[in-house]
Formats: sequence, C-alpha cells, structure tokens
Amino acid sequence: MVKAIVGANWGDEGKGKITDVLAQESDIVIRFQGGSNAGHTIINNYGKFALHQLPSGVFHQHILNIIGNGVAFSVENFVKEMKSLEERGVPKPNIVVSDRAQIVMPYHVAFDCYEEERLGKNSFGSTKSGIAPFYSDKYSKIGFQVNELFDDVDSLKAKIVHALEIKNATLRNLYNKPEITVDEIFNKLMEYKEALAPYVADTFSIVYEAVKAGKNILLEGQLGALKDTDFGIYPMVTSSNTIAGYGAVGAGIPPYEIKEVVTVVKAYSSAVGAGEFVSEIFGEEADELRRRGGDGGEYGATTGRPRRMGWLDLVATRYGCRVQGTTTVAFTVLDVLGYLDEIPVCVGYELDGKVIDYFPSTTKLKRCKPVLKVLPGWKCDISNIKKYEDLPENCRNYIEFAEKEIGIKIGMVSNGPSRDHIIYR
Repeated sequence: MVKAIVGANWGDEGKGKITDVLAQESDIVIRFQGGSNAGHTIINNYGKFALHQLPSGVFHQHILNIIGNGVAFSVENFVKEMKSLEERGVPKPNIVVSDRAQIVMPYHVAFDCYEEERLGKNSFGSTKSGIAPFYSDKYSKIGFQVNELFDDVDSLKAKIVHALEIKNATLRNLYNKPEITVDEIFNKLMEYKEALAPYVADTFSIVYEAVKAGKNILLEGQLGALKDTDFGIYPMVTSSNTIAGYGAVGAGIPPYEIKEVVTVVKAYSSAVGAGEFVSEIFGEEADELRRRGGDGGEYGATTGRPRRMGWLDLVATRYGCRVQGTTTVAFTVLDVLGYLDEIPVCVGYELDGKVIDYFPSTTKLKRCKPVLKVLPGWKCDISNIKKYEDLPENCRNYIEFAEKEIGIKIGMVSNGPSRDHIIYR
C-alpha cells in the first residue's frame, strides 16, 4: 500500500517525526519533491538530526530509501548528510537515487543569492538553496539529469555550452558577476558522477515492481500545502508542488495507488519566510511561543531563522487538508501549549467587513484579518501521557474542536519531540 505524508500549512509541521514513526511499518520511503531548502527534524536513539536531502527512513535498516525523480537533488548535501550519519554512528542506510532526478548546480545557489540581493526589500525570503533557479532550468530544459553524467562526454559538454550561453549572459548583463567556464562545470559534474556512482538506479522500475508486489511505500513531502506553487500563497511559495497528488509524479507511482494521505497539522502555526499569515502574532506573545516551541525553539531547520509564530489557523488548515486529499490528520507539538491559561484559535477571516470561512486567493488574503475563538488551556505537562483518554479534558476538547472544524479525523497526536511521544486514537 502507498501512503503519503504531507503538510497542511506553511511547512515546519513535524513531518519528519511522523515519517520516522510510520517508517517502521514501511518497506520503502521516497522523497518526491523539493530540495535542501527545508529540513525534517528527527530525534531518535542516535541523537537529533535535521535531514535536508535524505528521506526520513534512513534510520531504519529494513527500509529502501529513494530520492525520487521529482527532487531538486543537491549532490553536495547528499554526500555531507551521508557522511554525518556515518560519523554519528548510524548504520549505512540502504539508499538509491533516481537516474531521472535533476541536479542542483552551484550556479543555481549563486543565482538564488544574486536575485534576492537584487530584489532587496521585495525579496521572496528564499533559503538561498538554489531551488527557484533549479526548477526554472528544469522547465527550460537546460537542467542536468543524473543519467546524463554517465552519458557521452561530448554530448554533456555540448549541453554545458548551451546552458552557459544563457547563464553567462545573465551574470554579465543583470548581476554584473564573473562568468562561468565550461571546464569548471564539466569538472564539477565529473565529481558528482564519482560520488553518485554507487547509488544511481532506475527507481521507476524498482517502484513499479514494489507496487506490484504490494509493498508498503511511504511518500515523504516537503513544506506544506500553503507553499505549493499552484495552490499556495503565490508568489511567496516554493517552486515545486508540495501536495500529495504530485507524489505520483515525483516518485513514479500510478495516482490511484496512493490509498492514504496523512496530513500533518501543528497545534499552533509557524512559518519561515515571507507571505500571507493571517493568524500571525508578534512581540512577547510570539517570543514566548517561539522559545517554548518544537525541540529547543522554533527556528528554521535549514536557515536557523526565527520562525514567524501564530495561533492555529483552522481556515488555512481546512483548506490545506482539502488540497492534500487528506484521509487522516497527525496533530503535532500539542505539548507546547501547556503553559497557556487560554488558547486562541483562528476560526474565520474578516474580509472587507464580512466574515468568511474559506481560504481565498492571495489578492484577497492580503486583506484578511483573523476571527479568533478562545479555548481554555490545560495548564500541565502532557508529554508522558500514552493514552488519549488520559489527556486533560480541556486538551481533548481542543483536539476535538480542531477536528470538527477541519472535518477530518485526527488519528495521531504528537505530545513531545521523540519517536515514542505519540498517542493513537
């Protein structure tokens, strides 16, 4: 059976932990989109890890981990993360890279930085990981697939020449930066070839056979529905599709084979980067939630930037779950809210003097203000509770109120950072 794990909101919902938990029942874990611009934080017996490029199944020896064709693949980060696992005592994972995955080039990262610098106060809040330039090249058909590294040298060099005609014109005329040479890029690609040789595979055939054999396959998404390039808060979105439906494309699986979509929802809201965030809070209220949040505070796993904080936005979450095609919700970091006497939640938006309960397109979203409902807090530590019925009544009421508003069952509740802090309903 194929199951997808995706985010309902702006990312940072805790997908890494949920993937780590559900991976125990899986044969294969596949990263299907995005790149090193976001990280999944996992805490287990080996320590605390922020995975940016590797699938979250790498800590389980029985799992085949696949970096799918839909991923923006950074060879440097792949090598760095594999080395880091080894240095920290994690047994070498079973991992393969799709021969159809495309490579994030050093100039993608450079162009990302140059463009943010050029835009100044109008910048997109990019993580400067090269993601937008990467996807631009992919769809302009001047990107490099992994399989091309193992092709005829003359063909590869001819493609480099073609790509650099465009890149160098931009460097010269827009950014006033030094040009790139063909040899520089060719030598870098040969380094990548050597590093990847043990891992490259025809993952489409592997996945096809696994689906046919009825294997348990987990699709791991990055970021959340509100950062999707089509359905998110455009243009302050990522450059790939963050929704479960893209898992069929990014992993190479028939769409009808995705039977379950586990959508991860945070018990409050957070976001890294620019863009609309109706339930956002500021000042000391935000600082306190940020300090207490996550494991060691709410800071971006990739950038280290302080996350923007807000209350649970049930309008955005309901929309995000619908976009994802959610079959069950995993509700995370609930334990963090234990310090509050009262907990506001956003139940509607005020748009031009009228209250709406739907998530509008960006031009209208800019004008929205939150409509808040205040729920009583539970004022205690819930991290050691194992059974749902043992949670404080106000805590259960909070979960059940959210569940009713979202309209989809909350099947898992995460009440702490580690793998065993999970309550099943």
